[in-house]
Amino acid sequence: MLKELTLNEKIGQMMMVGMDGNTIDDRIKKLILNYKVGGVILYRKNFKTYNDMLKLIYDLKELNSSNKVPLFIAIDQEGGRVNRMPPEIHNIKNAYTLAKTKNANVVREAADITGTILEESGFNMNFSPVLDILEKGTTEAIGNRCYGDNPQDVSEYGIQVMNQLQKHKVISVIKHFPGQGASKFDSHYILPSVKHIDKNHVKPFVDAIEQGADAMMVAHMRIKNISRFTPASLSKKVIREIRLNYNYKGLIMTDDLKMRAVRYLYGTRRAVKMAFNAGNDLVLFRFKRTDEEKCIRYIQRLVRIGKISEQRINQSVMRILDVKEKYEVSDQKEIKGCNIEEINNRIDTVNSYVEENCKITR
Repeated sequence: MLKELTLNEKIGQMMMVGMDGNTIDDRIKKLILNYKVGGVILYRKNFKTYNDMLKLIYDLKELNSSNKVPLFIAIDQEGGRVNRMPPEIHNIKNAYTLAKTKNANVVREAADITGTILEESGFNMNFSPVLDILEKGTTEAIGNRCYGDNPQDVSEYGIQVMNQLQKHKVISVIKHFPGQGASKFDSHYILPSVKHIDKNHVKPFVDAIEQGADAMMVAHMRIKNISRFTPASLSKKVIREIRLNYNYKGLIMTDDLKMRAVRYLYGTRRAVKMAFNAGNDLVLFRFKRTDEEKCIRYIQRLVRIGKISEQRINQSVMRILDVKEKYEVSDQKEIKGCNIEEINNRIDTVNSYVEENCKITR
């Protein structure tokens, strides 16, 4: 498959973009048909109802069906305050509350419900679980999105979630390496820093890698003794650290490059160039239409003139193609939709148990 792709098609595979509204506009059509982007991430703003969501996913797959490689259809579905599901589907309790029941079966059931919804709705990638560790005095950007305040709980419960998603042929993207729970600032607004990779905060990621993690999101945060002033997400040294020190062979992707911590520091074109040069396999971004096209054309030009090697592009595209094959990613799969009544009954059962048995002491 790699040999069948043009250079521009290979570069497109490394791009994951977001949508503006709840219809496929000319911008998305152009990114898929002209630039052959590898994936689209959907948010709650992109659909009003469950049927709207199903139709949008079907239309995206249909639009991409003439391309050589099927699309990643991704979502950021954690439950709790990061809930992207339409209003017909009840919201599962947040990760921290689920974990505080000290019942792995409950965490597993919640993850199985999420996996069922995503698989039957046509998604094939989820930016979950959060493997950050909650620490007093650190950013509330993580807060109750994670599975605890110690590496043991976060590893145990986070890996349960990862495994359940994988069971449903949904690629689990563990995040945010090397542990954004150690930082005091929210990278949506300010670039946080840590002195070094903390062994406690990185332990859940190491454990997940050993248990078969296929995709990882790297945080927009400085690691002073490795990346100095450069965010980990854009640092060649950090990406190399992940590959070599942790023997990680799966996909590595940036957090969203539109976040202010990166966009205001580097601008759009430079941020995308740094992301490619660092060794990321997938670059997640949503800029203004003209900026997106300029960024993609800029990368195409840099590869053609040798500023970014095509071999480097090939390495990432091989990983992308391998993961898409492993998870049977296809634009042709029938989208059945889930049984909403049955799903909501399962969610209500989990939530009721959590409310009765949650042991939060802080």
